[in-house]
Amino acid sequence: MSSVLPIAVDAMGGDRAPDEIVAAAHQAAAAGIAVALVGPSDLAGVGDLPLFEASEVIAMDDDPAQGVRRKKDSTLVRAAEAVRDGRASAMISAGNTGATMAAALLRMGRIRGVSRPAIATPLPVPGHTPNILLDAGANAEVQPEWLVQFAQMGSVYARHRFGVERPRVGLLSIGEEPGKGDTLRKEAYDLLAAATNIDFIGNVEGRDMLLKTADVVVTDGFTGNVVLKTLEGGVKVLMKAVFAAFTSDRANQPHVDALLPSLLPLVEQMSPDTYGGAMLLGVDGVCIISHGSSNATAMLNGIKVAREMVDHDVVSQLRAAIAGG
Repeated sequence: MSSVLPIAVDAMGGDRAPDEIVAAAHQAAAAGIAVALVGPSDLAGVGDLPLFEASEVIAMDDDPAQGVRRKKDSTLVRAAEAVRDGRASAMISAGNTGATMAAALLRMGRIRGVSRPAIATPLPVPGHTPNILLDAGANAEVQPEWLVQFAQMGSVYARHRFGVERPRVGLLSIGEEPGKGDTLRKEAYDLLAAATNIDFIGNVEGRDMLLKTADVVVTDGFTGNVVLKTLEGGVKVLMKAVFAAFTSDRANQPHVDALLPSLLPLVEQMSPDTYGGAMLLGVDGVCIISHGSSNATAMLNGIKVAREMVDHDVVSQLRAAIAGG
């Protein structure tokens, strides 16, 4: 029944809200996905889409916890409540990441047995399915046993989002050998090696993030967020430099024309817009966190991910994994 409920789309979240968000919602509806916008009563461009009214917005620079507590009629809070109350099947926002997490956690609650939710972000791997990095920013400090739960949840996510039958799990550290890393990594290594419902392959390094060394990479949220932002920035700089080189000399144009059909699919695969956002794993509902600069294409892809995760009943699969861990 939940699959026919709309996806609650935070119309006011992100740098390009509300125009790009509203456009994405209309594109999703045209593609047959049920959506409902969450925004003020006078939101422009709603048309015939359902609207969950919310009179407040938690800004990108607002304190996440205080914003959720003080702005109870904010779009993020109302979106999370719609999922909790059975009026929406999932929520998605490109707004304040911390506030999105707080709203989902405080209104939806945690899956029983989950110590802390984690942000699971796809990392593109040329020619292969993406890797999953978690935690990508929800928990700056973690306990070793939390990383085991991240591995369990990340494995479920990789299986249902990207069809990886038996995801290989790696622990991000400073060397491949079991003894490498700080106390957290060493203790987590032993716990991961003893876990029975994951395929733990040992430590992986930063150089492995965009390689098919592991399908799921677990780490603390501080390290994970630094890794994610470094990769995003590095890929963006490299892509810009490549295309600048193409146009630096008019004599290159025939070669550029020949190469572009092969390069454009790679550019699309490496773009964050293609993946639509990250999923907050561990809360009792589907919550997709999109990049703050998401355009209509990125938001549309994020809405598609939300719908797919609802249809795969991923939250129930996560419950089963944690209960069996």
